[in-house]
Amino acid sequence: MIQADDVGGAVAAPSSLALDRADPHPPPSADGPPVLSVRNLQVSVNTPGGLHPLVDGLSFDLHRGRTLCIAGESGSGKSITSLAIMGLLPKPAVRVTGGQILFGGRDLSALAEGQMRRIRGNRIAMIFQEPMTSLNPVMTIGTQLAEALRAHAPLTAAAARAQALAALQAVRISQPERRLRQYPHELSGGMRQRVMIAMALPLRPDVLIADEPTTALDVTVQREVLDLLRDLQRETGTAIVLITHDMGVVAEMADQVLILQNGRMVEEGLAAEIFEHPREDYTRALLAAVPRMGDGSGQTAVPQAPLVQVKDLSVRFDIHGGLLQRVVQQVHAVEHVSFDIAEGETFALVGESGCGKSTIARAMVGLVPHAGTISIAGRRVGSLDGAGRMALHRDVQMIFQDPMAALNPRMTVGQLVAEPLVIHGVGTPGERRDRVAALFERVGLDRSHLDRHPHEFSGGQRQRICIARALALSPRLIIADESVSALDVSVQARVLNLLAELKQDMGVSYLFISHDMAVVENISDRIAVMYLGQIVEMGTRAQIFGDPQHPYTQRLMAAVPVPEPGHVRPAMPRLSGEIPSPVHPLGAGPAQVRLRDVGGGHLVEA
Repeated sequence: MIQADDVGGAVAAPSSLALDRADPHPPPSADGPPVLSVRNLQVSVNTPGGLHPLVDGLSFDLHRGRTLCIAGESGSGKSITSLAIMGLLPKPAVRVTGGQILFGGRDLSALAEGQMRRIRGNRIAMIFQEPMTSLNPVMTIGTQLAEALRAHAPLTAAAARAQALAALQAVRISQPERRLRQYPHELSGGMRQRVMIAMALPLRPDVLIADEPTTALDVTVQREVLDLLRDLQRETGTAIVLITHDMGVVAEMADQVLILQNGRMVEEGLAAEIFEHPREDYTRALLAAVPRMGDGSGQTAVPQAPLVQVKDLSVRFDIHGGLLQRVVQQVHAVEHVSFDIAEGETFALVGESGCGKSTIARAMVGLVPHAGTISIAGRRVGSLDGAGRMALHRDVQMIFQDPMAALNPRMTVGQLVAEPLVIHGVGTPGERRDRVAALFERVGLDRSHLDRHPHEFSGGQRQRICIARALALSPRLIIADESVSALDVSVQARVLNLLAELKQDMGVSYLFISHDMAVVENISDRIAVMYLGQIVEMGTRAQIFGDPQHPYTQRLMAAVPVPEPGHVRPAMPRLSGEIPSPVHPLGAGPAQVRLRDVGGGHLVEA
């Protein structure tokens, strides 16, 4: 079980950032002149036909201690706007072609790179969506934090290290002294994002730009990161530009909201006004597409014969050590998990990073060795010959969480979606191209994009390409591993509706892995809640969401952001006991949990 305030291992917050600065900010206030003003901004990209505007005519003011949320679909210009403010546009291909970005009386777009370097990271800081792409994999966390500090302040190595430690303490990371010595790959996603916040805030910037900082995080870690940003803003008076497609996060964090579509501002106003009285059709459509807790009250699927049977599944990974690199420990990633998935059923696995959800998915398609049995469509995974594996892969398709890692950058997206058809010898080249074009339209993409490469698409568009590829062979089971987490709410709604249509029309079953509890409630028939490789609660949608029994499930529910400004979330239940480790000495294992039946589901007894 779990201890303290943070399932991910956070510790109590210190009373302040405890970082030195000669000119500390005054208390947060919206009075006075704006700290950042964007006036009629235009950002354009060079094309064979001339300059094409990516952002056109954008204007807003940001005051000290306030949060401006910029929302809109992929490709609307949100991230381009942030890169323009930071002076990080890939010039000369993309550059500011009009308007002003006023900060401290100066137009940032007119500054030389040397001048901008003194502002970037010091007066204006940025947190990117994926911390692993922003952190140097061959440098320790302490070295990277100290480097960022010494780039803007005349600090000795010892002073920089002391401030780096204080920064990690300020962002409530567990065992901060140990984290200084670790490398990025040794930290969880939530911890890496805390490191990025710690790197951004020690110099107390006037403006902090957070570009989708919680998109890839579990719901409880997301809540902790948002609470952290809010607490640090109260202490430092930093103005925040928060870029997100999660309207629940917008409602919770924003003072002002700016809605973008196709590079243009559609609507701007106070958060309460935007949510309660949206003026524009596009804004109303965005809000209508937001999945909400309590909306998934429809009938669950009538159970049919089981398509998938998982019995006593365990997956362990060896850890080597010593001079001879013998196996000395094992990571118990999945421990004695059992469940069925019926024909035409959507079965959801929920839980935080590291709980074993994705490992189960990979075991089901034969990507990791396992103990126990997995049977899909009458075939036992792990004991199939070549022909059996081909048949299994035609019946089972997987949508991975990271679309860029799943797409070959040298192939066009049309070739990528057609690849399963080619491998399995389905159709002629012309028939395959028509099939791919139809799939593109079905997932909300244009067939004219078939000859483009993955890097030419946004993250959300790349995930739609992966979904189209998974649908190419009309499989019986689709394993969707965080398949909609990177999508905008309107696109997410279309994709979820598409999955529901396929389930209705074709009887396809889903193993749906997600950290978004509102999405899970709206799409699933049955749900299993996982913690540290084991199922702690399992039941129908009505059972799990109507009467969650386990404290961990209750904690997940309480962490879900609600798309209503001013909504007061319930306090997250605190769980008792020490945080168990999934790493055990060779031959040892975690204590076996005892399960009891509760209305068709299972609960771990305390």
